Amino acid sequence: MTAIDLRGVTKEFPGVTAVRDLDLTVEEGEVYGFLGPNGAGKSTTIDMVLDLVRPSEGTVTVLGHDATADSVEIRRRTGVLPDGFSVYDRLSGRRHVEFAIESKEVDVEPEPVLERVGLLEDADRKAGGYSKGMRQRLALAMALVGDPDLLILDEPSSGLDPAGVKDMREIVAAEADRGATVFFSSHVLAQVEAVCDRVGILREGELVAEDSIEGLREAVGDGETLEVTVDDATDAVVDAVRAVEGVSRVDADGDTLLVSCDPGVKTRVIAAAEDAGAVVDDFHTEEASLEDLFLAYTEGEGTPRRHGDAATEEVDA
Repeated sequence: MTAIDLRGVTKEFPGVTAVRDLDLTVEEGEVYGFLGPNGAGKSTTIDMVLDLVRPSEGTVTVLGHDATADSVEIRRRTGVLPDGFSVYDRLSGRRHVEFAIESKEVDVEPEPVLERVGLLEDADRKAGGYSKGMRQRLALAMALVGDPDLLILDEPSSGLDPAGVKDMREIVAAEADRGATVFFSSHVLAQVEAVCDRVGILREGELVAEDSIEGLREAVGDGETLEVTVDDATDAVVDAVRAVEGVSRVDADGDTLLVSCDPGVKTRVIAAAEDAGAVVDDFHTEEASLEDLFLAYTEGEGTPRRHGDAATEEVDA
């Protein structure tokens, strides 16, 4: 079953189109990373999935239900960690989770989920005294109540220390193993890369890329950087490497050459450097990070890519 399905969705506000003709599918059991720069339309898309705002055009289906007509049923089966979650200062952490239990009408105790997010010892403290990271853990606890079929996590690592980020990543993995679908929006790209099966990149309200991380690397075309350490990175050496067919870019960082090139020309790069008089001390390949790919697509250097699609039209910045 498809967990989230948007078809031809456009959302217009006075003077601005936040989302434009968006088709987006998230499969059941998938961990889907939803990325984009500020103002790209991510929050508006999430709000439409949750029926907090309604599309100007198109349809939104969540867990097999129409997002507008069946929003109550969808929310019962969905856990949400919103960006900028606000606590009720005078209520304890335990009471927040009890409220989530009552809202979802499930017969569970609050202690297991509080323990799972590391808040059991602070459960009876007023949430107004919680740190930002503790508030984020509390929001996650409320989202996890009732073992939801769909988890929507909007900037879930916000305010968390490294240990909290690790816990968040492990919880996302455990939820996926349980069979839940996780829709994951974050600016912490390393976390997205660590947990997501597929990634969609939104820019100016349009989906400009959607694939696995490896698929995005292949689509960009310069997904690998060959790092070559030489005894002396002279201009002649740099120029010789740059002249190799299949090399798109060469940067010198001290005596290390950072070479963006096709995978099949690596040996020719090494040979060109040596023919120009360099002694090659070491070389290795670094794959493009998700941050590199994100910048390529959002700054207009990448090409639109949907899974299984051979799109080649250049995207304007």
